[in-house]
Formats: sequence, structure tokens, C-alpha cells
Amino acid sequence: MSFKRCISKPYSRSLNAMLIQEKSMQKNVLQLIAKQFLKTGLKSSAIYRLLCITVVLLLYAAYSGISYHEHNHFRTEHQEMARESWEANPDKHPHRMAHFGTFAFRLKHPLSIFDFGIESFTGNAVFLEAHKQHMVNFSEASFSTGLLRFGELSMGMILSTILPLIIFFIGYAAVAAEREDGTLKILLTQGAKWRAILFGKSIGLGAIALMFVLPFLITTGLLLILGGHMDTDAWIRFGLITIAYLAFTFVLCFITIAVSASSRSSKSALVKLLGLWLLMVVLLPRTAQALGAYFYQSPTKVAFRAAIEEEIIETGDSHDPNDPHFNHLRDSVLKANNVSSVTELPFNYGGFIMSEGEKLSTQIYNKHFDELLDQFRKQNQLSRALAILNPYLAIKNLSMTLSGTDFETYVGFQKQAEEYRYHLAQKMNDLQMKYISAQKVSGSEGKVHVVSRSEWKKFPDFKYEAISIGAALRHEFISIFSLAFWTILSIWMLVYLSKKAKAV
Repeated sequence: MSFKRCISKPYSRSLNAMLIQEKSMQKNVLQLIAKQFLKTGLKSSAIYRLLCITVVLLLYAAYSGISYHEHNHFRTEHQEMARESWEANPDKHPHRMAHFGTFAFRLKHPLSIFDFGIESFTGNAVFLEAHKQHMVNFSEASFSTGLLRFGELSMGMILSTILPLIIFFIGYAAVAAEREDGTLKILLTQGAKWRAILFGKSIGLGAIALMFVLPFLITTGLLLILGGHMDTDAWIRFGLITIAYLAFTFVLCFITIAVSASSRSSKSALVKLLGLWLLMVVLLPRTAQALGAYFYQSPTKVAFRAAIEEEIIETGDSHDPNDPHFNHLRDSVLKANNVSSVTELPFNYGGFIMSEGEKLSTQIYNKHFDELLDQFRKQNQLSRALAILNPYLAIKNLSMTLSGTDFETYVGFQKQAEEYRYHLAQKMNDLQMKYISAQKVSGSEGKVHVVSRSEWKKFPDFKYEAISIGAALRHEFISIFSLAFWTILSIWMLVYLSKKAKAV
């Protein structure tokens, strides 16, 4: 028994040593293959031509991003002008001020220089007044030609749309060409393993791909610094964008090598990868949008407005003196205050009616608006669900969300503007109830029934606040899961192929 132990111990040690040596050798092989792929790639003039084209696109996209973000200065100026106009109003009846209204402007997020998202189509300003909820207007699309529907050249658009083509073009022949040349046989007979070959080429391709990706990320970081955007929110978002695009880049590299390794020829690999690009970037996104709009049709602007007006008339119209709802309300108020006429009330009845009418119409509008948003979200659900199958959709959604140019950010602005409008209208109604004589039941003409202009200045100006990172990312859980899933899946594909691939 002791003799067997004496024999087994040296044998076990030598076996472990051999395994360690084998692993070390394969690691060296992997590094050599990665370096060789990178070295060979850098010798190709096509790489530098692609880099030159990419740099030109980067410069144009960066210039577009800066110009795009410069609109913030105009919006800030117009927000200040709207405030000055509001405060410059003389003493007047509060209801007149409620209809005089003001404007709310949506400022662009600092990272909109990276990805424009849907901002060009959603508008950036809305007029706020009592009793009416106006739509957000003045979008870039409304002042542009129909070419805008094809998209704008932003840095995020280049990385999500054009980068896959570049990676596919550089790596499609990585394994297939060596199979055709017979080089794979030589590598395998010399002791190289399929796993080392596949991952080595993936790392080499990834190193070349980073030459195209990093300039965009570095440029974005520099623009943030030069623009004075040093707040924590912007830099956390930028860090997450960097991680997301690096993960997307290596997923593309792993997929490229996997397709090349599983193809009989380099020509076949190229056709497969081009078909994959068309499927990811063109067919699936367009199909998802079309199906979403077909199954969940949204009402037109006219139909949306008509539905709101119809329900207000049915429920109670504060501007109709014969409205049953408000006649009943008047009787209840008179009874509660033990008076026989509204002129005997301790407050201005006209302001009270306007306050109740505003509350009622706002509730109806918010109900219809939430239903409309639900319809839009259902339309987007299919695209979000397909992000699991399509890493392009995942990175596109994440890029817009982290850049503050997505649908939920726009909805956040609309809700903030509507909340401000409601409080402004109700403040004017409160001033009417408090300071306007109860004898003044209706109308706002004249110089007697007025409120001091100092009251206008007391009401705060509109301040737009972008939604937090946590709130933004909660809407993109599927996209985050998709990127993680595709990272694991693409690595598994290489591991699986390393056991099944053949040299011929």
C-alpha cells in the first residue's frame, strides 16, 4: 500500500506539472495568435483607409453634436425672456395672467452630443396656460426636409450602425481564409488548440476594433470637459456608455470569429455577416416598429383632443353657466356657507369655479394622456423585447437612455411642464379667490379688480430636471440583460466551436 502511494505521488506531481505547462503553452499560443492577427491587420492599407473615413465621420458627428447642443443657449435665453415677460406684466386680474401664460423649454442633456436619439422629432418648447394643455412644438423635424427620417449622423449612430460593418469586414476571413490556405492544419499539428486560436483571433480583432471605438469615446469625454459639464450624473452616464459600447464591440468580434470559423470559405463568411448586419440593423428594427404601430394604433392629434373635449363637456364645463355639474356644485357651496347668493360668499366665486374646472379638466387630460403613453409604450414593447435577440437594439436603446435622448426622458419633460402649468393656473385662481371682490363674479376687465404685479414675481420659474440614472435604467432592464446575455452567449459559441470545428 505504501509502495503504491510512493508511486502515485510523483506521478500526480508530474501530471499536474504537465497540465500547468500545457495551460501556460496555450496561453502563450493565444497571445501569439492575437499579436499576429493585430500585426497582420495593421499591415493592411485597408485598415488605414477605414480609419481615415471613420475619423472624417467622427469630426462631422462631433461638430454636429456641438452645434446640436448649442441650441441650449437659445433655449435658456428664451426661457429667460419668457420669465421677464411674465414678471413685466402690470397689475391685472389673475385670470388674465392665467391665460397670458408662459413657456417651458426642454434643455438638452450634456450627452446629447453623443447620441441625438429621438430629440429631433419630439419638440422642445410648450406654451403653458390655464384650461389648455398644449402640445410640445418646435422640433427639428418640423423645420427640416424629409431626409431627417433617415437619421442624423451622431457618434452613437456611427458606433451602433457602422461599426458592426467595419468589424465584419476586418474579421470575416480570420479563420475561414486560413482553412482555405491550409494554415490551420499547420497550427493544429504544432500543438495549438482550437480554443487558443479562436480566442486569440477574437482578442486581436477586438484590439483593432478599439482603434475605431476609442476615438469616439475620448472625443465625447473631451467635449464634456470643454463644455464644463463636470457634474457626477453626466460622468456616470458616460462611464456606463463606455462599458456598454466596449461590451457591444467584443460581442461583435466574438460573433465575427464564430461565423468565420463555422464557414467553409471566406466568401461564405462575408455573405453570412452582411446578412446578419441587414437583419440586426435594418429588418428587425423596422419590422418591430411597423408591427407595434399596427397592433397598437395611436389616435391622431385631432382625435385625442376631441376625446378630451367630449369628456369635459359630459363631466362638467366650468365655462358653461348652465352646466349641471357646476350648478349642483354652486348649490352645495351656497348651502355649506349658509348664503343665498355667490356674491355673499367670503371668497370670489369665479376663482373657485375656475379652480374646480381646472382640477377636473386636468384629471381628464391626464387620464387620456396616460392612455396615450401606454399605447406608445406598447408600440415600443416589441422593439424592447427583440433586444434580447438583437444586440444592436440593446445598445441603441441603452445609448439613447444614457444620453438623455430617449422616449421616457421626453415624457418626463412633458409631465414636469404639465405639473408646472397646473400649479400656475391654480395659483392664479387662488389669487382671484383671495384678492378679487366677491361682488366680481365673472370677467376680468377693468382696473379695479386687479392684483399687484409683485404676485407674479413670487411664482417660481420653470426649471426642467432630467430623470435620474436609476429611473432611466429601470426602463432598459431588457437591454442591459441583452448585452450581458450576448456577451456570455458569444463566448460560449467560441468554446462550443473549439470542440466541433475542423481544419478542413
